[in-house]
Amino acid sequence: MEVLDKFTIGIDFGTESARVVLVSTTSGQLMAAHSTPYRHGVLSRELPTGESLGFDWALQHPKDYIDAIRESIPSVLKESGVAARDVIGIGIDFTSCTILPIDEQGTPLCLLEAYRRRPHSWPKLWKHHAADAQARLATSVAEERGGRFLDRYGGRISSEWMVPKVLQVLTEDPEIYRVADKFVEAGDWITLCLTGRLVRNAGGAGFKALWHARDGYPPTGYFRALHPELEDLVDKKLAGRVVPVGSNVGGLSEEMASSLGLLPGTPVASAVIDAFAAVPGLGIAQPGKMVLAMGTSTCHMLLADREEFVPGMTGVVQNGIIPGYYGYEAGQAAVGDIFGWFAQHGVPPYVLDSARREGISTFDWLERRADSLVPGESGLLALDWWNGNRILADTTLSGVIIGYTLATKPEEIYRALLESTAFGTRMIIEQFEEKGLEVNTLHVGGGIAQKNRLLMQIYADVTGKRVYVPKMNENVALGSALFGAVAAGHGAGGYDSVQEAIEQMISYEQVVYHPNASTREVYHSQYKCYADLHHYFGKQNKSIMYTLRQLRDRD
Repeated sequence: MEVLDKFTIGIDFGTESARVVLVSTTSGQLMAAHSTPYRHGVLSRELPTGESLGFDWALQHPKDYIDAIRESIPSVLKESGVAARDVIGIGIDFTSCTILPIDEQGTPLCLLEAYRRRPHSWPKLWKHHAADAQARLATSVAEERGGRFLDRYGGRISSEWMVPKVLQVLTEDPEIYRVADKFVEAGDWITLCLTGRLVRNAGGAGFKALWHARDGYPPTGYFRALHPELEDLVDKKLAGRVVPVGSNVGGLSEEMASSLGLLPGTPVASAVIDAFAAVPGLGIAQPGKMVLAMGTSTCHMLLADREEFVPGMTGVVQNGIIPGYYGYEAGQAAVGDIFGWFAQHGVPPYVLDSARREGISTFDWLERRADSLVPGESGLLALDWWNGNRILADTTLSGVIIGYTLATKPEEIYRALLESTAFGTRMIIEQFEEKGLEVNTLHVGGGIAQKNRLLMQIYADVTGKRVYVPKMNENVALGSALFGAVAAGHGAGGYDSVQEAIEQMISYEQVVYHPNASTREVYHSQYKCYADLHHYFGKQNKSIMYTLRQLRDRD
């Protein structure tokens, strides 16, 4: 019997694995899902060939990406029973900024025998922070030259982005820079592998590589001032047409179609930054609703019909999140990672023993007891800077907890850490509101939001906003699948706009958290203290943290 429904595939490339979902284009029903861990994981200590890596390095193996989809796509087809002819599109999201140098054929240099033992030939993961010195140089040169483009990035260039990482390659291994035909976002490399066509998605180019829809990249003189050899960076190493996220890149090649079990010519959408895929995945395609993609870190996204320069944002890009709008991004470099760190390293043995006796996880034990506390009861306050601070674009900053006493308990510390991330989000919201950009509600995706009800109530209480959390946990991959349906278009069984696709494909229950008026005054007082600490350690006396880092990193 002929299948009337059509389906689209969403591929979510994460930090440790790739997840593939198969979704109905008519109902949004999740037909099947499959995750494949990367065999090599994150390379932070040494290459597969044994060469040691420096501090703050984070690399990956590009073969892991392809191996993952070759395993997961056939798996979802088999599990669902959906025929290849009924799959009308493929959407892709990828952690960003993850970059790799490629040759003229599109082959990553690390896969070539001549360069595989050279660390700079490998993909640099988003959390590769070893280009901090290059990021500071890129920022200072822009400030000296009066580069207006810097205002679009909150006044700072992050070590996570394209230009500092490329400059690190040129500085530390100039041969790799010269041999590389191009440096590309890993998401754009995946679309190249699938279709044979290289385009650069507007999100990656705009948020991570300083590109602007009207102005293009910064002027050649800026790159020349960074390093004489960067003069050709834009014309050669960053060459490629920039397209709105979710655009139809082209059809699946015969070779890739054969290995994936799909039909040649299946439309492939241009890549989208992983967190940004959560915006349509949560059903958001209009201004006033801030989306939080919460995981190890949190990415804050907002849509608007105009461009404003917002202090603390990490970028504003036209067509970079949802076509037709300016997309704004801000973020916190560590959220779930902070909670995970504490549960793994900060709790005493009696907590572990008690949780084991009660038959619950360490997190559940901490949450239950933290929930019994009232705001301010512990006297603790924390800064959420365990992995740096994105508002200040400074990865060298580190975490702070004040207010300890001899009576301080683990659950009090845990609650202070939860609250610190909510205070960080409130600061981001206020930066946008001061520029006249409305933030009426918060929409939070990710497993942490679904599992930790206390955390979400704290976010509502601290920010004074209603918080919406979907009961479905595939929002990022679903957003990618939705872009695949748009790439296919109405004629093939998809949709001609993201808004139209959302109306048909996004329907699920949500939990709503309302602000508790009784906690507002206490949290407002705590937030003022948080802001004072933020200013003291992040601006006025940041040399304290710099000195501590230098002592830690000395040979």
